[in-house]
Amino acid sequence: MKRKDPIEEARRYVENAKETLQEKGEFNAELNRYDDEKYVRAAGNYLWLGVLMALDAVFHVREDRRTRADIRDYKEAVGKRDRKLLALVNDGYDTMHLSMNYDGNQSKDVSDGGFRLANAIIDKCAAMVN
Repeated sequence: MKRKDPIEEARRYVENAKETLQEKGEFNAELNRYDDEKYVRAAGNYLWLGVLMALDAVFHVREDRRTRADIRDYKEAVGKRDRKLLALVNDGYDTMHLSMNYDGNQSKDVSDGGFRLANAIIDKCAAMVN
């Protein structure tokens, strides 16, 4: 079975996150937030997994599949090559992984920021792969 392009797969994860919030997120326009944190958490998880997939395409952090990669491993690999990308990864980790996925922050502004960061990171990784 042929493996899919990791950058395209990362973009598919972003689309899945978008669909999750649009279809199930129950957005409250008056409060500018999502009513159900379950779907915010799911979207944050999809976004972060997509980012990790794109980072792995460039930095090969998870080549040894016997061990679980740590965020510090990603930050170290990225920081050696591109400090601007490292800043995006740091912000993305805080927004997508911690605020959205773990905390379930329901603010639309936080979710929008997560999408912007995910797309920016994936775009930079795509440029590095090609």
